[in-house]
Amino acid sequence: MQETELQDLSDDADYAASQLQGSASMVRSNSRKQSWSSEPDGAEIVYLKDNVTIHPTQFASERISGRLKLIKQGSSLFMTWIPYNGQSSNAKLSEKDRNLYTIRPVPFTEVRSIRRHTPALGWQYIIVVLSSGLAFPPLYFYNGGVKEFLGTIKQHVFLVRSAEDSNVFLVNDFQNPLQRTLSSLELPRAVSLASEPSMSISVGESPLKDDQERADGEVRNESSNISQNNVMQRQKVHDPARDLSIQVLEKFSLVTKFARDTTSQLFRESHGNGYGAIERRSHKQSSLDCPQKTSNIEEKAPEEIPVASDPLVDKLTLVWGKPRLPPLGPDEWSMLLDSEGRIMDSKALRKRIFYGGVEHGLRKEVWAFLLGYHRYDSTYAEREYLRSLKKTQYETIKIQWQSISPEQAKRFTKFRERKGLIEKDVIRTDRSLFFYDGDDNANVNLLRDILLTYSFYNFDLGYCQGMSDLLSPILFVMDDESEAFWCFVALMDRLGPNFNRDQNGMHSQLFAVFKLVELLDSPLHNYFKQNDCLNYFFCFRWVLIQFKREFEYEKTMLLWEVLWTHYLSEHLHLYVCVAILKRYRSKIMGEQMDFDTLLKFINELSGHIDLDSILRDAEALCICAGENGAASIPPGTPPSLPVDDGFLYPQQDDDVL
Repeated sequence: MQETELQDLSDDADYAASQLQGSASMVRSNSRKQSWSSEPDGAEIVYLKDNVTIHPTQFASERISGRLKLIKQGSSLFMTWIPYNGQSSNAKLSEKDRNLYTIRPVPFTEVRSIRRHTPALGWQYIIVVLSSGLAFPPLYFYNGGVKEFLGTIKQHVFLVRSAEDSNVFLVNDFQNPLQRTLSSLELPRAVSLASEPSMSISVGESPLKDDQERADGEVRNESSNISQNNVMQRQKVHDPARDLSIQVLEKFSLVTKFARDTTSQLFRESHGNGYGAIERRSHKQSSLDCPQKTSNIEEKAPEEIPVASDPLVDKLTLVWGKPRLPPLGPDEWSMLLDSEGRIMDSKALRKRIFYGGVEHGLRKEVWAFLLGYHRYDSTYAEREYLRSLKKTQYETIKIQWQSISPEQAKRFTKFRERKGLIEKDVIRTDRSLFFYDGDDNANVNLLRDILLTYSFYNFDLGYCQGMSDLLSPILFVMDDESEAFWCFVALMDRLGPNFNRDQNGMHSQLFAVFKLVELLDSPLHNYFKQNDCLNYFFCFRWVLIQFKREFEYEKTMLLWEVLWTHYLSEHLHLYVCVAILKRYRSKIMGEQMDFDTLLKFINELSGHIDLDSILRDAEALCICAGENGAASIPPGTPPSLPVDDGFLYPQQDDDVL
């Protein structure tokens, strides 16, 4: 397939800088290549490409360019990506940030698939997905070379194009007779991998020492990469074209328990017949649509298994989260405002809400500040003027889709599809709540109208399943269409990357949970590592819709307002994930839960988690982690608020709504 011709980007400062560095570095590449071929250990560079770039955020100033290599050693193929040093365009990123993204030598026995993206405008890029389910950040090829990259890989490992998506290439994929059975169950494509020992590289002993250096000379040894730590006991392969997609999660909800149990039995039989383990996500139910089946969360393990002690218990005792306070009330709220309505001490307000939340009657006023709809230093008069102005702006946007005629809609595929998806979702969003209960409920119609208007306000992002879950409490609290819309806009400015088609926002957050568990509970991390649970997909629902399905409605609103204070960290929700996992670590490890069992257990925790205890735990974990915890979270990870440069969302592929 011929690669798409890209537009002229010579006026892009970041691109121009990388061109200069790439030209200089290529001069050194030929001599380096010769030195590699002369190494006694037989290591050889079979592919080298400069100006391959990672985009940690949406902004050109924070891009990190580097050199991508494929290295052959014996019968094994390895991939590395080393960032350049001293890029002027990357001045905002520290050396530690660059080290975070460095890809040390990863063998292709640990690679599940490669997805190629070819936007109509812009650069081609690839996403490399590991067998653990985690993925490296997208690698953008500024000078082309994706076709040659895939061609080189195909010369050394078994690479096959996915039957589901022609842009997905499966690594070491071998079809088996179960494929037809799984297709009949209408599950996403799942294949088994023939048993094969996984070769790993020890950094200290690796003959690939030269690849530990930066493209201009040297790389820091403390650079971390998840592939170095993955010891794969069972190889798993699946089609990542829908990996982490909401549409697939929805599809799983349609699979009956009987079908899932039958599939599970087939998986066990195939493993016993010599096939590798089938991708575990074939068992995953939709976290968003499937009604929760309650179970006895506290049931005893069938047998007593020794569990490693929690390494932080003693330390956390010193700072274990402060007691929760009663919610902020009207009298206390009025004391925080001056005569003109300005909040005199925003930090004190955020701290107070962090430890106690807000009485429901005050939420409409307070949430507008927490979400950034109103400034803390705004007056009563300024806020009233803003409400009037924003109401007019909202009506202007809303009329755009309301004025679409049936004839025009026939020729507007994206509008029809988005409208259909929204209408399908809103009629099943929180309908048990009195606010949305009953037929022809006006608030359900408002939910639909706001989401449709948002899809026109932010046409690049549009609508994805899960957004209705985020809007529902906001509309319930604000009880005003325009104000609910603009508060939702403010929230989506932070959480919008959760719904990006490249899933960068979700991957960065799950990766951060991975690093925080490794930092704060190494025995639990090692347990997940030994049981192929390092993809942290069981935390997907928690992160995507901010624990909306884990707590009662009132508790969810309390949690959200605590998270929105950003009092201790913008990323407190990640520490909440770790706190929940640590609270149930003895049960998880004691019962030796594998991925399937863990996923089921996590889903059934819904409604059984003590929010006050978890918030205290999360506070303590955040304090203990300190700077090391902050450094474990990649820059730009949601809900970090981006600086508006006019390009908030990456362009979507043409073949995806």
